[in-house]
Amino acid sequence: MEIPPRKALKVGFILFAVLALGIFVASYLGVHVLPAAGRDAVALVRVEGPILDVRELVDAVRGYAKDTRVRALVLRVDSPGGGVVASQELHDALVAFQESGKKLVTSMGTVAASGGYYVAAPSDLIVANPGTLTGSIGVIMSLANVERLMDKVGVSAVTIKAGRHKDIGSPFRELTDEERALLQGVMDDIHDQFIEAVAEGRDRPEAEIREIADGRVFTGQQAMKVGLVDEMGDLERAIDRAGELAGIQGRPRVIETHHPVWERMLGEAKSWLPWLPGAGALVGPQPMYLMTF
Repeated sequence: MEIPPRKALKVGFILFAVLALGIFVASYLGVHVLPAAGRDAVALVRVEGPILDVRELVDAVRGYAKDTRVRALVLRVDSPGGGVVASQELHDALVAFQESGKKLVTSMGTVAASGGYYVAAPSDLIVANPGTLTGSIGVIMSLANVERLMDKVGVSAVTIKAGRHKDIGSPFRELTDEERALLQGVMDDIHDQFIEAVAEGRDRPEAEIREIADGRVFTGQQAMKVGLVDEMGDLERAIDRAGELAGIQGRPRVIETHHPVWERMLGEAKSWLPWLPGAGALVGPQPMYLMTF
């Protein structure tokens, strides 16, 4: 029986609409991939893009720490880093996960640098690809100065303040030598916190970490030579090694929470907002554990 072209087109459109609706509903509800009944599972948590809002990641890590099925967690990092406090909060949640008696393995993707390395540092094992960009143990804060531009267009800024350093870092004037020294002291302290976290996580003397903590970036292969990475391998390798460390026999089952597509897109947009041109004026300058190239 031959179906008329218009009817076939209509049927095809309906099928496409039903498929699209199904995908949307699945993404809206989220998909929680669970292992079969029983224990001995490995949880997978992905850190992707700039590290800014880590509430969901921290909640996931804490949940897996309490989940009796989960014996280990694989942290998949594909991030250039991000906020100092956000990186520290996720780092602390991962340390608490280990303290619950479970194993933590990091799998590094294309980039796992600066804050991306900070969160990986406490891992029992770090697995990277040879071409992964990692390291970048440092801290940066960028300040804009538009004073000369304002002079050219005949615009002046009026600041009323209480507290001599309240407008430190203002884009409307140059930093004084005293202000530069104050900000440098802040940056040095935050850098020391990074070094201490890496030294503790990697069980290495601080002096050794400080020698390579000048903000330089390493490939995964180079990072293994200086002790920042333990093995070469992909995500599957990291999952297998997590299972081995946790004493799981055979291929470990994996638990991963997938968030709705629209939620991931919104989160990604929000994550990148602070680096858009002019956004710094809204959120203010802040120190970042961030790879900047």
